[in-house]
Amino acid sequence: MQFLAVGFLALVLVATPVAFWVRAEAERHALVNARDITQRLADNVVGPLITEDLLARDPAALQLLDQRLAPWLNSGSVSRIKVWDENGRVVYSDAESLIGHEFEHEEWAPMLLEGESGTATLEYQTSDENEFEAGSGELVEVYVRSVSESGAPMIFETYSPGDVVRREQHAVLMGMIPPIVLSLAVLQMAQLVPAVRLARRIQGYQANRNALLRCAIEASDHERRQIASELHDEVIQDLSGLAYALESEERRGTSELRPVYSTARTMLQHDVRKLRAMTSELYPPDLEELGLKTSLLRLESLLVERGISFIVDIPDDLVLDRDQGALVYRVAREALVNAAKHSSAHSVQMQIRQSGPQTRIKVSDDGVGFDTKECRSENHFGLRILADTIWSAGGSFQVRSAPGCGTRVVATLGESAPDVRWSSNKTSESLGWDVGELEPT
Repeated sequence: MQFLAVGFLALVLVATPVAFWVRAEAERHALVNARDITQRLADNVVGPLITEDLLARDPAALQLLDQRLAPWLNSGSVSRIKVWDENGRVVYSDAESLIGHEFEHEEWAPMLLEGESGTATLEYQTSDENEFEAGSGELVEVYVRSVSESGAPMIFETYSPGDVVRREQHAVLMGMIPPIVLSLAVLQMAQLVPAVRLARRIQGYQANRNALLRCAIEASDHERRQIASELHDEVIQDLSGLAYALESEERRGTSELRPVYSTARTMLQHDVRKLRAMTSELYPPDLEELGLKTSLLRLESLLVERGISFIVDIPDDLVLDRDQGALVYRVAREALVNAAKHSSAHSVQMQIRQSGPQTRIKVSDDGVGFDTKECRSENHFGLRILADTIWSAGGSFQVRSAPGCGTRVVATLGESAPDVRWSSNKTSESLGWDVGELEPT
């Protein structure tokens, strides 16, 4: 459908200027024909009859020229005829009242009298010498050079109805535009078949990519569940048992060994608590059962135990499919875990906005921030993996941070142009990623 729409737009964009060009060429061709016909009329009919008697306004000479020009005037092909001398005096006209009047020549008149080609224009007549043509609409006005019987240069002028030119324009347009449009339409239809095949192939690639992405997300979640299960069922249980054993030995042991047992037991209990927190972070909730918004709100526990305030702005009418919901949750969890562990922030804000097919999640904190050059190290390996996953899903991922300016993580799903960007207010080598200015959070 997009290909057809673009093709139709291209057809209109191509056909429109072509139509105007054909129309202009048809008008030019019709005016050239009118000039040539008028020139032949001036050379073969009018010129030989411009005698000294005619110039002296002899009635017989004027009547003879009237009779010779009557067929053109009566047929309607010519509506007005004038003959001018080199001084701008009308020596003959079918409107007898104009004979003898003098008008100022146009700038091109001397060149025409010297032998230049005649001119033909299509326009409304409004000048002083056109009192009889003023209300006749568009007229074809033709000026050609003529020569009197004595060899004196003359200007022969005719006016013809503009309908003749317009009819010729219409005929040329109707003769040329349909074949051009039909040819473009056939070309468009010929390209439609490979375009449909290409579109289906692209859709197939997108479906395969989405399936692979879904498998990758499910495999990642499965691995997280498996690691969390092994930590909870084996490592944590063994360490908890060891802590109880040390507590028992602490009670039964000698006074010299009790501080050692106490210190070891305290360290084990601290590590068990950290491992239990890690299992909570690794094991993702059931988004389909709890809902994305509820699952995101439960992440607040990561911040509350460290005294960090959490501000959430999530629309109630948020609509996401299963894969997008999982990606949004992973972005929020990774950003909040990093903020809780590394930012030393006082507050963290999370905002989600949805516009059409695009969904944007932004997590920002007011913590210590970091230099984006550290993205080379393993300190932000989780963010880099997440960025690659979102890029594969056709979205964009941005991390903006600088020492003392906090950190902002922005992910957008549903965009056509993927983008992965780490930016700072410092110049850094960024492994091919763009570097821009940081806006303070």
